[in-house]
Amino acid sequence: MQISVVRPRELGDAELAAWRAMQASAPRQANPFMSAGYARAVDRVRGGARVAVLQEGPDVVGFFPFELKGRGVGAAIGGWLSLCQGLVHSPGLDVDARELLRGCGLGVWEYGTLAAGQPWFEPYTAKTLGSVLMDLSGGFDGYVEGLRARGSKVVKQTRYKERRLGRDVGEVTFDFDVRDAESLRLVRRWKSDQYRAMGRADRFARPWVVALIELLHGVHGDDFAGSLSMLYADGRPVAGHFGLRSDHTLITWFPVYDPEFARYSPGMALHLHMAEAAAKEGIREMDLGPGVGWRYKEELRSRETPVGEGVVRRPCPAAAAHWVGRAPLARARRLVLENERLYGLADRAMRRYGEYRTRDRS
Repeated sequence: MQISVVRPRELGDAELAAWRAMQASAPRQANPFMSAGYARAVDRVRGGARVAVLQEGPDVVGFFPFELKGRGVGAAIGGWLSLCQGLVHSPGLDVDARELLRGCGLGVWEYGTLAAGQPWFEPYTAKTLGSVLMDLSGGFDGYVEGLRARGSKVVKQTRYKERRLGRDVGEVTFDFDVRDAESLRLVRRWKSDQYRAMGRADRFARPWVVALIELLHGVHGDDFAGSLSMLYADGRPVAGHFGLRSDHTLITWFPVYDPEFARYSPGMALHLHMAEAAAKEGIREMDLGPGVGWRYKEELRSRETPVGEGVVRRPCPAAAAHWVGRAPLARARRLVLENERLYGLADRAMRRYGEYRTRDRS
């Protein structure tokens, strides 16, 4: 096998077509985060973006996008922003993970949400989480029927609150494909406020993240696009979401709502409207990402797909240095995530800290 490493922007038309064909042939690879469009967008805002092109003879058999984080150290492209990571490949590919890293000039590759069906990386996976899916393969009505079959009343309750919002505030309307920049800025502003209130790091405090989101908002391809949706009451925005979509999957990436309207559950209403609109366009699933700590994801869940977290290291100085610097922190983090009581304590502490910071700013 021959491995060549290039910038995503350097891929030719034939290689891009091969990438799209591989994704189309396997639903597990059809996630927008595994698309060439995402890799090429990250390449425009991050200098370390790379993709390894795998060939057997004249045939391209795989694409491995990654991002350089230091000498000999790589991570999933887009890092902690990405909700699905791994190698895009043709059927039957056989590759050794450490040899792949050697061909990329890496001693280490970190991943946080490894896609299912990546057997070469599974021995290095330290933790597996469930990424929550809303199954739209039977249309929106099929999705709703699936929830009702397990006794869920979430659709009925959400629709009731939406009608109440309409009575109290004004007519409720929804736009699946919003393209004006001001709406995107509003969603970013709401999300930054939410991060602070929860005691979490504000992702939009990093200029490259803002640049990437603005860039993706302008992408409208058939097989890869940015997707901004808004819910309104009497013409006033009450909830919004920015994510990514392929012709198979809609990623719910940055959902948020105006806390002034929290009693009406506008975020839940937004998700149901998005699911209905996505199903009409032939999208077969909405991926809400890992569900740990998020009640709304459990309420909307049809099923889950496993995603893995881990590190591939091959014997070399870069890998040894990486292990010394990261292993203790990684073990502590896994301990908290795996213990429901510890996770609850940590989450409450972060929320109290967020409330304190919010009061301090006011």
